[in-house]
Amino acid sequence: MYYNSTRNNNISKTASQVITQGISEEGGLFVPNKLPEISEKDILGLINKNYVERAEYVLSLFLNDFDEVEIKYCAENAYTSEKFGCDEITPLAKLFDGTYMLELWHGPTCAFKDMALQILPYLLTTSAKKSVDNKKIVILVATSGDTGKAALEGFKDVEGTQIMVFYPENGVSSMQKRQMTTQEGENVSVCAVKGNFDDAQTGVKTIFTDNEVKNKLAQKDMMFSSANSINWGRLLPQIIYYVSCYCELLKTEQITMGEKINIVVPTGNFGNILAGYYAKKMGVPIGKLICASNQNNVLTDFIKTGKYNRVRDFYTTISPSMDILISSNLERLLYDLSGRNDEKIKEWFNSLNQNGSYEIDVDVKEKLQQEFFAGYCSDEDTKKTIKEVFDKVGYICDTHTAVAVKVYEDYKKETKDDTKTVIVSTASPYKFTDSVLKSLTDNIPQDDYEQVETLNNMTKLDVPVQLSELKEKQVRFNKVIDKKDMIKYVSDLLELDK
Repeated sequence: MYYNSTRNNNISKTASQVITQGISEEGGLFVPNKLPEISEKDILGLINKNYVERAEYVLSLFLNDFDEVEIKYCAENAYTSEKFGCDEITPLAKLFDGTYMLELWHGPTCAFKDMALQILPYLLTTSAKKSVDNKKIVILVATSGDTGKAALEGFKDVEGTQIMVFYPENGVSSMQKRQMTTQEGENVSVCAVKGNFDDAQTGVKTIFTDNEVKNKLAQKDMMFSSANSINWGRLLPQIIYYVSCYCELLKTEQITMGEKINIVVPTGNFGNILAGYYAKKMGVPIGKLICASNQNNVLTDFIKTGKYNRVRDFYTTISPSMDILISSNLERLLYDLSGRNDEKIKEWFNSLNQNGSYEIDVDVKEKLQQEFFAGYCSDEDTKKTIKEVFDKVGYICDTHTAVAVKVYEDYKKETKDDTKTVIVSTASPYKFTDSVLKSLTDNIPQDDYEQVETLNNMTKLDVPVQLSELKEKQVRFNKVIDKKDMIKYVSDLLELDK
């Protein structure tokens, strides 16, 4: 297996090359030249395996230049019960009859990004030894809240790396901000950007493709890479939990072999649901992929109309990790749905860059709508859903997972589809305590940690130690810059002009 760029089919690289590089030279995203197949026999063989063993199996299908020892090293170090607080790694909770919560937030930063960002440092450093003669890897990250902390935690003090995280100044929760600005580690830096997530993400992509910056970097024996889901090494580990989830449902006799399940994913950048699409194409029996958006419903409109238009009002919502108008991983999906047509991808995404919109061909739109259902949820409905679920079954959702629950309810009403369904739960409620509490009560303390205590008293859900400990940590990073100054910030920090 080799990897091509979505914007140039002639580019062919190994797994270690694409993981180290992050993004292709011309701005395309790397994708495997073919998807491996997982048969029913393969799935049955994984049922009695643990999460690490399932991860090793899936990784081995894609990492063409990693040996068995290297794959085992990456998986065993990433997915430990010490890091994730439970042996299951991704517990599956029953919500309603035939509806399950796949909890992906038991890792070090209490968000689903840990599922990929705990293993990415191992994948990246192993790849660097193979492909770039151990150059220093400078990791640039744009975050809408969760990726930043998960990347910082994964890469802190990892030898041969330096990581810089950019987040929208007023676009993350107070707990997310505190997680990032108190980050420990000698090789980390965090900076707020005036604007929204798309401004930060566009700034990072611009730095990646700036030849002058890249040349200066090379002179200092350094190179850029990414911990965002534009990096294949970030997306690949997400396929694992869809495979593992199906195995777990079989193991607990919730489904029979071959029975299809629907998947509901709250998403902004489209990587999480794209991993589910890849798992389906590989052979995991998945039916409908249900894409749940908040009020920034650019994906809902696109899936329903075939036209992507980022020229619209931007809303700051109570589900901030989904406050995104440019969904990077959509490029990978459209590359696949268009028959790997790199010319079409260049045409569409050049139009997005220049005009703010593009419209896909009718045949591609038909394929898109066969695979995906899309809906969105307002802040008001998000809060109502949190309360309704808690009152009904005693389960407490964060503000992103609640969006998925509401969209799934709308899907069932519209389609009458009673297929067993897994809702992807992406974050601990304690990362968004203020909004979750406001969904349940009018009695809201002002202090973040008093809010945590109040929510704990109401729900009896254990407070993650990694969040409660933040109260005593010192803020290390408080710099705020304009988006036009991001290149200068990176150059100054790396001393590229000295």
